[in-house]
Amino acid sequence: MKSKILAVLMAFWLVSCKTNQNAKNDLNYMQNIEQVAVDASTKNSVSTIQTGDQLVILVTAKDMDVVRPFNQNYSSSEIIQTNTNAGGNTPNQGVTSISGPMYIVDAEGYIDFPVLGKISTTNKTLISFKEELRDKMSQYVINPTVNIRLANFKVTVLGEVNKQGDYTISNGQATILNALGLAGDLTMYGKREDVLVIRTENGVVTHGKINLQDANLINSPYFNLKQGDAIIVAANNTKDLSSKQNPNTGLYLTAFSIAITAVAVVVGLIKK
Repeated sequence: MKSKILAVLMAFWLVSCKTNQNAKNDLNYMQNIEQVAVDASTKNSVSTIQTGDQLVILVTAKDMDVVRPFNQNYSSSEIIQTNTNAGGNTPNQGVTSISGPMYIVDAEGYIDFPVLGKISTTNKTLISFKEELRDKMSQYVINPTVNIRLANFKVTVLGEVNKQGDYTISNGQATILNALGLAGDLTMYGKREDVLVIRTENGVVTHGKINLQDANLINSPYFNLKQGDAIIVAANNTKDLSSKQNPNTGLYLTAFSIAITAVAVVVGLIKK
C-alpha cells in the first residue's frame, strides 16, 4: 500500500517537472531573432505631433539676449519634472528634468510661438518641426539652436505586468519593449503571444496584436509606440483556471496529502 502511494506521488512530481520545463520556454522573447530582418519602412517609424501635446521648446544661441524674445519670459530656474516610472515605489525614481517654456498644441494643431506667430504642427514629427522652427528663426538669429521635448508622452500598461500604470517617456520615443520594461515586465501569467495595443491618432482608434515570442514584432506598426498608446497584457490559461478554482482548493489538497501520509504510516505500523 505504502509503495503504491509513493509511486503515485512520484508520477505527479515528474509530470509537474515536465510542465514547468515547457512553460519556461514559453517565457522567452523574440525566439527567432536570427531569422528576422528589419523592415526599412518601420525602422525609422516615429510619432507625429498630436493635439493636446505639451511641447517644451528652448531656443539658444551664443548670445542668449538675442534669443530671449523666442523664449517668452522663461527663466533658467524653471524646471518641468516628468515621472518616467510611475509604477515605482521610490518617490523620485525615474524623474527627469526638462527645462524650457511649454506650448500646448491646440485643437487645430497650432501653437502660438513668440515673434513667429501661429505655426502648424499637423503631420509633423518633433524632428521636422524642430528644423522648421530653426529655419524660421534663422531670419532673425545667426545659427540658432532649437531643443524640443514632449513633456506629456504617456503610455498606459495594464493587465499581467508587475507594475500597472501610466508611464511618461521624456524623449518622446519608445518601443513596446521599453514600456513593458518600465512596467516591470510581464508576470509568469502574462500571455506573451497575444499583447494588445490600442492607439488613438488624429481622432481615429486602431488596435493591433503583438507576439513577444516572435522577433517579427520589430516590423509591426505597433512596435514603436505613439502618444497615448494603451498596452494590455491578457492572462494565460494557467491564471484563468486558477481564478475559477475554489480558493480553498489548496487547503483541501494539503489536508488530503496529510491524510494519505497518515494512512501510509498506520498501514506500515500494522504490518510490523
